[in-house]
Amino acid sequence: MATEKQKIISFVMSGGVGSRLWPLSREDFPKQFHNLSGQGSMLLRTVKRMAARTADVSAPVYLLASERHSDHINQDLAGVDLGGGRPILEPMGRNTASAVVLATEITLREHGDELVLVVPSDHEITTDRDFWNTIEAGIGPANEGRIVVFGIQPDRPETGYGYIETSLQTGDIRDVVRFVEKPNEKTAKQYLESGNFLWNAGIFLFRASVMRDAFKTQALDIWDSAIVALDQADTNISGTYLPHDLYAAVPSISVDYAIMEHAPDIALVPANFRWNDLGSWQSLLEVGSVDGNGNVIVGDVVAIDCEHSYLRSDGRLLSAVGLRDTAVVATADATFVAPVSESQNVRKVVEQLEKTGRLETKFTPAQDRLPHVGAYGNRVRHWLFDETLPLWSTVGVDDRHGGFHEALSFDAIPINKTKRMRTMARQIYAFAVAHEMGWDGPAKALIDHGISYIKNGRTDRGGWTKTFNQDGSVLDPTEDAYDQSCVLLALAHAHKAGHKEALALGTETFVFIDEYLADARLTGFLETPGDTGLRRANPHMHLLEAFLAWHDATGNRDYLQRAARIVDLFRHHMFDAETWTLGEYFSNDWARAPGDQGEWTEPGHHFEWASLLSDFAHATGQKDVVRYGRKLYASAIANGLNRSTELAYNAVSRHGLPLDTNSRSWPQTEAVKAAIALDGNGGPDLKPEVEARVGRLFRWHIEPAPKGLWVDLIDETGKAKAEDVPASIFYHLVCALTQYVAYVGKKPQ
Repeated sequence: MATEKQKIISFVMSGGVGSRLWPLSREDFPKQFHNLSGQGSMLLRTVKRMAARTADVSAPVYLLASERHSDHINQDLAGVDLGGGRPILEPMGRNTASAVVLATEITLREHGDELVLVVPSDHEITTDRDFWNTIEAGIGPANEGRIVVFGIQPDRPETGYGYIETSLQTGDIRDVVRFVEKPNEKTAKQYLESGNFLWNAGIFLFRASVMRDAFKTQALDIWDSAIVALDQADTNISGTYLPHDLYAAVPSISVDYAIMEHAPDIALVPANFRWNDLGSWQSLLEVGSVDGNGNVIVGDVVAIDCEHSYLRSDGRLLSAVGLRDTAVVATADATFVAPVSESQNVRKVVEQLEKTGRLETKFTPAQDRLPHVGAYGNRVRHWLFDETLPLWSTVGVDDRHGGFHEALSFDAIPINKTKRMRTMARQIYAFAVAHEMGWDGPAKALIDHGISYIKNGRTDRGGWTKTFNQDGSVLDPTEDAYDQSCVLLALAHAHKAGHKEALALGTETFVFIDEYLADARLTGFLETPGDTGLRRANPHMHLLEAFLAWHDATGNRDYLQRAARIVDLFRHHMFDAETWTLGEYFSNDWARAPGDQGEWTEPGHHFEWASLLSDFAHATGQKDVVRYGRKLYASAIANGLNRSTELAYNAVSRHGLPLDTNSRSWPQTEAVKAAIALDGNGGPDLKPEVEARVGRLFRWHIEPAPKGLWVDLIDETGKAKAEDVPASIFYHLVCALTQYVAYVGKKPQ
């Protein structure tokens, strides 16, 4: 068989973020999915290039990509023949070494000891023929057992690329001396003058068995752990899905560090094709279609007397006058301006934004965000004060047995269910907050009614029980931390409303918590007295909410000290600095819980913590915690939304994979609160985001329901799944929507 006809198995890597093309390229929509050339996305063009070798050679093409980008992949590659290949989907990024292991082992299992070509998906290469002529020049040394890399002859002292030093040879094949990282400008000039340094194109050609042996010699831990994950992968018609827990155990390192810097006898083939990694706005200026003054203009742009500039607007009109050698890139929520020669340093901007928790690095803003502040003000006021509060203050009250009904039907008929202490307390809270906002209904009578009822659930130790029977007797006497927090929150607002017993009841509850629920090691609170099992973040979040409420109600800073202990626990144990996520389940010593529980995160709680941390910062002056709030908000928006409905999922993994694709109403209310809390709080203008969140809450959960009710559960297609209307959600709605009314300055008369 002639060498140019030899079978090559292609693997396209599509895992990068492309931060040097911020603000266009974001974590949820990186550059390889953008159409930067006008000829389709970079991923699509790369896949087509892999399949364009010759018509009579089998050319399976595999993708090594992030599972979170599967929707983009399906959209970009709809109808594209992968020649028997498929996507290999990673639950989280593990750099290029693990990707090369997967490419190697899949080739060995499915095609035998064939040649493997691994290429990035985000490079601009002018012609398929020149590309394949270069690759085929490496077939000979690859068949001889050498790993082959490909180098680009530099034409400038570029500091944004890695380099490969070769021996002083000419011709198609050179010996690699060493790989070097991105140099400073002085070193880059020396590399250019030497003539034996080439840019590293990040393309690899090798026989599968050769790379396998290299890993087993140089990086056995990476090989073994990646193979274990592949063995447990699930393959179906849409691709191969690697298991989260097992793949997370694979060391994250580049193939250059793991293998190339140690492997002997590596060959380099100089590229015979024009190449650009489109890694900066300067690079896009170099390859784009220019006007008569050397400008690349994209979008709604008016440029007067500008030269050699990259001017792009993905939204509103951008006007520029007198610019020279400048990059200006404007999106819906961010604008980047720099000299073209400095444009690759946008990475420094991204690093600064990430340090402070700015969400603009994480997600691409929705196009339907409403610009008009207060757009939903009248609708919210009417629904809350004229429809919902009147209904729940009458039909929602159990006049026979006391307390409040746990749920109503969609015909507004009470449903007989076990009554939970947390629901009773939340109803007291909701009516108290409505009273604070000026509601003219019988709030004080409802507060009295609720507190009289829950007093039946007092325990001998001063705590509160978990559930009641229909007749008001105690069903479950467990003193759960979650329920104590809800009662404390209700009592704080009842005290503000003037209830005469609330302060004493609250004080006694704090005594109980300190004696029976506080962990003696000063690490938070137990789930129930004496419990040393699983620990949860959620009760601590609600205790933080209650502590802040008691400080607000009394002015006593002792409650802030209590709150500070929980915030410290959040900082050091609950928050994952790598993924900007909040864990839900922990061991008794606050290590991440094993298995699926350790990966479980809830976007709604991210939003809830974001607003509480903002409240804590406002009360204490500890402004640094707002950064955590912004990071939680950004993570939830980037990874926690159903892109069909833009509603928050019930649960996602730490790395953004949906675990519960349904959407309850309460996370949407918490998103409203978080956006309000973070708006202008040392970060971006979130007023349009506030309106968008309120709009989606009404669009999916409120407008489809009868008057004064809501649809609590929506599936991933937008279909209603709720069978009744839970009273526990009333608290979330009242809290969020009264905050919105205050935010837009439309308080009830």
